[in-house]
Amino acid sequence: MNAITPVPSIIPETAPFSTEQRAWLNGFFAAYLGVSGEVVGHTDAAAEPDEDLPWHDASLAMPERLELAKDRKPERQLMAAMAQLDCGQCGYLCQTYAEAVWSGAEADMGRCVPGGKETQRKLKELLAALEPQRVGAPAAPVPKASAPVGSRDRPALATLVDAYPLNRPGSGKDVRHVVLDLSTTDLTYEAGDSVGVFARKNPQLVQAVLDRVGATGEEMVAFDGEALPLRQVLLSKVDIARPSDECMEFLATRAFDGEEALKLQALARGEGPAELVDADLLDLLMAFPSVMPSLPGLLKALDRLQPRLYSIASSSKAHPREVHLTVSAVRWDSNERTRTGIGSCYLADFAKPGDVIPIFVQKSHGFGPPADDGAAAIMVGPGTGIAPFRAFLEEREARGAKGKNWLFFGDQKRSADFLYEDQIMDWQRRGVLHRLDLAFSRDQVEKIYVQNRMQEAAAELWQWLEEGAHFYVCGDAQRMAKDVEDTLLRIAVEQGGRSPEQAKAWLDGLAKAGRYQRDVY
Repeated sequence: MNAITPVPSIIPETAPFSTEQRAWLNGFFAAYLGVSGEVVGHTDAAAEPDEDLPWHDASLAMPERLELAKDRKPERQLMAAMAQLDCGQCGYLCQTYAEAVWSGAEADMGRCVPGGKETQRKLKELLAALEPQRVGAPAAPVPKASAPVGSRDRPALATLVDAYPLNRPGSGKDVRHVVLDLSTTDLTYEAGDSVGVFARKNPQLVQAVLDRVGATGEEMVAFDGEALPLRQVLLSKVDIARPSDECMEFLATRAFDGEEALKLQALARGEGPAELVDADLLDLLMAFPSVMPSLPGLLKALDRLQPRLYSIASSSKAHPREVHLTVSAVRWDSNERTRTGIGSCYLADFAKPGDVIPIFVQKSHGFGPPADDGAAAIMVGPGTGIAPFRAFLEEREARGAKGKNWLFFGDQKRSADFLYEDQIMDWQRRGVLHRLDLAFSRDQVEKIYVQNRMQEAAAELWQWLEEGAHFYVCGDAQRMAKDVEDTLLRIAVEQGGRSPEQAKAWLDGLAKAGRYQRDVY
């Protein structure tokens, strides 16, 4: 989610902490309250209420974000290297993660899943460059408080009920409707929240890594204070799909061939051959046959596996003790092997009904259906972006909300990719859904997208907004969400008679009022 929210000022200014320590503690307690059920990073008393964060936009490329933050304090420059999604997969918001890294309270720079290696490398580069600006020694990491069961640090155990395909024959996609049983947990959720899934990796990939290092997988290894079988650690504890730069540096020290060692060192600097840019651990081990890693050193060099977040696609009022997800299985070919998305293919391919899955609920920060049941909602969610809006519509129907609902949905082909078609058409027939606009890009020569349908309906859309409707977007941050926002601004100019500057101010005001909300990734 990409809601920009200030970090609460929880620690008093008079408390005996440095500025850096106070900033980190504010972020820590905000995150802790978030996993306990409060909204992460939301307060009416912001530490810096007037601070502008122009780089906090997921549609901007990293060089643009860094340029916007170059004259700001170090924490903000580090923040500009994050993916700007505030998704929570790292256990922080972008702002609080940057503050924790700068203060020294967080040493792991590989926690930003959407930012990947680009973020990790840039954080290291910035820290080295900004070190002369640090006042005093870095803060020591603060021991974590005992986390409640059902939080990111102590996930609850849900049971997989089903993961059935939503696409029909002829589709080029594999989107699954995932149902998880919460009966044995105390988890609760609201429409607009997300679920974090701690996935297990492709067992064939793990077996191939074990074969390459000459291990059976039954070896007991020390990991985070526990003795665990090596196979379990590789399956569910460390990231072997995206080896860290530290891992490449470690492998270089274990290479008996000097040329291979130099190539691994170059890869760690981001300078290696193109075919290994996105290499997983098996790729590296096979490409450099002289490497013979020690197990303790290898496990220490690998990043911890981060959870994968999915927007909730159900209302707890409609499905008590269940949570539903809409998951697109990611598969691609590289280096003569088929690769699989860690979270998506775990749910679609590897987990079976009855399997226990560690999960937690990531509370939304501001993203949810209108609190006023009389308010109208305009929802734009192509592809898997439909997920939260299925939850919204179930929620509003269960509450008996009288406000009108308008859905923009799109995908490739109506015959194969109209996700939840039966339920959506039933909502329309029964008057739960007052207007439905569809955009299937490959059903005609000229590709049509949801933003095109918005432009076609500009007059009515503007009327709804003028009458107080809430506007929601869910989906791709880089392209779709930006195109939708550009279209919304154009409608404000054309239908509302505003200048481009006035349209931008109007949209900013809509966001501050909670009537323009985005769940983007």
